[in-house]
Amino acid sequence: MLCVSCEQYFSTIDRNKYIRKRHARSRNYVSESDVYKLESVPLDFGDYHPLKPITVTESKTKKMSRKGSTSSTSSSSSSSMMDPLSSVLDGTDPLSLFAAAADPLTATASMDGIRKKRDKDDNSAVGSDFEQWSSKRSEILSRYTTTEKLSINLYMGSEKGKTTTSGSAVSEKVRTRLEELDDLEEGSQKELLNLTQQDYMNRIEELNQSLKDAWSSDQKVKALKIVIQCSKLLSDTTVIQFYPSKFVLITDILDTFDNFSPETVNDTAKETCLNWFFKIASIRELIPRFYVEAAILKCNKFLSKTGILECLPRLTSVIRGIGDPLVAVYARAYLCRVGMEVAPQLKESLNKNFFDFLLTFKQIHGDTVQNQLVVQCVEIPLYLTLYSPAIDWILQCIAYRAPEVLLTEMMERCKKLGNNALLLNSVMSAFRAEFIAARSMDFIGMIKECDESGFPKHLLFRSLGLNLALADPPENDHLQILNEAWKVITKLKNPQDYINCAEVWVEYTCRHFTKREVNTVLADVIKHMTPDRAFEDAYPQLQSIIQKVITYINDFSLLFSVEKFLPFLDMFQKESVRVEVCKCIMESFIKHQQESTKDPVILNALLHICKTMHDSVNALTLEDEKRLLAALINGFIKMVSFGRDFEQQLSFYVEARSMFCNLEPVLVQLIHSVNQLAMETRKVMRGNHSRKTAAFVRACVAFCFITIPSLSSIFTRLNLYLHSGQVALANQCLSQADAFFKAAVSLVPEVPKMISVDGKMRPSDAFLLEFLCNFFSTLLVVPDHPEQGVLFLVRGLLNVIQDYTWEDNSDDKVRIYTNVLHLLSAMTQETYIYHVDKVDSNDTLYGGDSKFLAEISKLCETVIAQILDHLKTLGKEETLKRQSQLALCFFNTILAHGDLRNNKLNQLSVNLWNLAQKHGFADTKTMVKTLEYIKRRSKQPDMSHFTDLALRLPLQSRT
Repeated sequence: MLCVSCEQYFSTIDRNKYIRKRHARSRNYVSESDVYKLESVPLDFGDYHPLKPITVTESKTKKMSRKGSTSSTSSSSSSSMMDPLSSVLDGTDPLSLFAAAADPLTATASMDGIRKKRDKDDNSAVGSDFEQWSSKRSEILSRYTTTEKLSINLYMGSEKGKTTTSGSAVSEKVRTRLEELDDLEEGSQKELLNLTQQDYMNRIEELNQSLKDAWSSDQKVKALKIVIQCSKLLSDTTVIQFYPSKFVLITDILDTFDNFSPETVNDTAKETCLNWFFKIASIRELIPRFYVEAAILKCNKFLSKTGILECLPRLTSVIRGIGDPLVAVYARAYLCRVGMEVAPQLKESLNKNFFDFLLTFKQIHGDTVQNQLVVQCVEIPLYLTLYSPAIDWILQCIAYRAPEVLLTEMMERCKKLGNNALLLNSVMSAFRAEFIAARSMDFIGMIKECDESGFPKHLLFRSLGLNLALADPPENDHLQILNEAWKVITKLKNPQDYINCAEVWVEYTCRHFTKREVNTVLADVIKHMTPDRAFEDAYPQLQSIIQKVITYINDFSLLFSVEKFLPFLDMFQKESVRVEVCKCIMESFIKHQQESTKDPVILNALLHICKTMHDSVNALTLEDEKRLLAALINGFIKMVSFGRDFEQQLSFYVEARSMFCNLEPVLVQLIHSVNQLAMETRKVMRGNHSRKTAAFVRACVAFCFITIPSLSSIFTRLNLYLHSGQVALANQCLSQADAFFKAAVSLVPEVPKMISVDGKMRPSDAFLLEFLCNFFSTLLVVPDHPEQGVLFLVRGLLNVIQDYTWEDNSDDKVRIYTNVLHLLSAMTQETYIYHVDKVDSNDTLYGGDSKFLAEISKLCETVIAQILDHLKTLGKEETLKRQSQLALCFFNTILAHGDLRNNKLNQLSVNLWNLAQKHGFADTKTMVKTLEYIKRRSKQPDMSHFTDLALRLPLQSRT
């Protein structure tokens, strides 16, 4: 229940007499500011900055032996403080050590990983600039596909290898395992026919998983059988166009087998390992024997320090026995791959591997291959592309950090071969871009000499263009290179071949030439891609061209002066692609446009692009996508400025509002921009509007007043009404300001109990409280309307607050009333704490009139009564803590703003103090500090009544 003294207070008041009493104390804001402002103390921080890392300096004193010298101090600094615990443990954590001891497999794996990392860091010649095979895997699988039916042999397993020999000798176990390998040749396989490509890939994955399971269950022989069986598949070229993808899938299994390092076996591993190598050597078929031995090449280190050095040349020679040139070249690629992993320093074997390939290069055009292609109905250009991944990889391994002398020698050898387009393409794909660019005209000469019937010339020019995008050729050759390349590209009849080439050379054109040449290239692309709507099949390449153009042409006035740029955009007929292109252009504009613009060419083009993005929004568009589109459009709007031509600026905003009406964030930005425009007008006129500028700012105000109701977010509308009203007030548009504030007041009852914030429903009370506090601060300087009653806006807002349905467990209504008291206190002062320039507030209009002050007193009494009524409702046991907090809050309000020489108000403050402490919920520290503050205030001039008040405020303990 409410404290008895509070009830007595209101029951004994003579309300008419009380109304005439002054509630608020008189304030002199200037003198208060002087008294309470912080004393400025000059500080010299030197090099100190709070965001700098802490530097710990250790000082040591050394005795000096020279006469007359006592000591000298030397300092050493470290960028971070050493952790004494870490230094004692020497980088080891005892818990981790215990865990490792408990799990030997984990410990072994961890040590193995550490050892591998150390060996790689210390001995490896392959750096991060080397493109790994794994980065090429997905491209090969997606490029080399087939609709032909495939076949595969599956290993069916054997029960022999599953018997345990825990009590037998190791040699017996080894002999048993070696015998089990013979099962592979005794019908333990099953051939699956008529598999689709996806079925084939699934079966390969099953084999891979079987390999892992066999190894983890200690069935090492079964694992080896699977690897041998899979390796045999690489001799099958019945579906030749799928061979590169098959190679990737099978070598994935070999990689799995290779990951089982020899360090995981026991001390007798040398004998076992050697026997395995002997058994692998006895595999009758060359291809599985080669691949299995190459897969475990690094295990040779376990047998001999020079094992790898001896094996690499031997395996290189073994490949000479593979008759099919396609199978052979992929075997060479695999050997290069393994060699780069285990011994990248042994480049001689890699070079020999490639030179062997050159010697057998003529087999590609031999009768055997030609007959095979006729049987499979494969054209020679398609067949030659099957070699590209393997040759590219071989050359990449050889060219990595190779001296130019070696690269030049390899290039000369390729030049001497006939029908060398395939090799030439791989050289341009694998060699360093700087090497290729410096010899661009030499490569163009070799390309022109190539036979067109074999490897297509346009692919060679594409490879050359890719290099020239990374490195610049000699400046004198720029134009000749472009002319030679484009003469070939523009003659291409197939749109897909054409666009694949043109996409690459657009970047070269943008890098080295002016907009005239760029325009010519774009016109040629339009010419080739428009017939039969060929552009519909080339959207990725066309998007790439746009991206390259806007990357190199950052000046958008120059970009849009390229005649064929906008017609090029018209080829993007598919809406989703067109929107992506528009987003790309707008992102580039926002990123690179440093200054605001009013260029009509830029504005018209970007308005069209933004309109395209806006019109793509529909009911199914995700909110994230809407936010992104709105942010891009807003970025454009912010960059548009017509300088002092404010009317043209407003016309632009009006046009933008009609174009982007479906994106609420854009409308919000337009309202803010128009308000800013009105304030810039005020700044230019220094607050003294002429008839013309006054009409203009009223037009700005009207724009905002019309636009705000179209927004869906209620708090966005409330804040914009308030903000726009403040702008109108600053520009002396008093009736318009009143209209904004009235609209805000009338909107408050519509605030829902819950609102969506970041996709989650939240109570709206806190947001409403924040808005109303800001609103009260503005209402202080809003003058009363001559045809309305005194404080009509404040009264209207109080009525709305009174009628608003608040949550039962919420005290926000009282907190709002407390802020109203702050406002009413400020309104009673002779001079307000702040004003709007050239706007007379109520302190000037009423001049401290007694009737005006009496009206404020009436409002104060009404608000105080509402607060006390709410305090009464909090008398239940479960709400006593809230009652205590609100009572203390109300006490502090009276202490800060009330005139405590008013005996009744003084008594009310004492009652609130007692109520706050009555049930033991008050914070003792807060009460003590508050009382100390009152005692300090009592020592100031004209504050002697605070002394009596302090004596009447007892401190009660929690007990």
